[in-house]
Amino acid sequence: MTAPTELVKGNASALILSCLATEPMHGYRIVKELEQVSEGYFAMREGTLYPHLHHLENDGLIEGCWETVTGGRERKMYRITESGTAELARKKREWETFQANVDRVLHLQPEGSGA
Repeated sequence: MTAPTELVKGNASALILSCLATEPMHGYRIVKELEQVSEGYFAMREGTLYPHLHHLENDGLIEGCWETVTGGRERKMYRITESGTAELARKKREWETFQANVDRVLHLQPEGSGA
C-alpha cells in the first residue's frame, strides 16, 4: 500500500527536511530514502519532489549546490539549513498535535457501533 497522494503532497516538506536532517542528498536519493524507510509507503514522484525542493530552497530551508560525479555529470546536492532544522522541529510538533487530536476524534465512537 502507498500513501494517498494528497497526504504526501501536504506533508512533503516535512518528509524531505527529515531526510536531509541526516545528511545532504540529491533528489533521487531522497526519493529512495523515503521509500526505504517507509517500507514502500512513500513513493514520491519527481513531479512532487522537485517543486518542493525548489520551494524549500527559495524559503532558505535547504541549500543546493552542484557536484560533479563520475563521468563529468553534475547533480544537485541539497542540505538542510539552520532555518530548515528549526522548521522541521516546528513541523514535528505540529504533526504530533494534529495526530493526537485526530486520534481523540477517531476514538470517540466505540468500534462496531455502526453509527
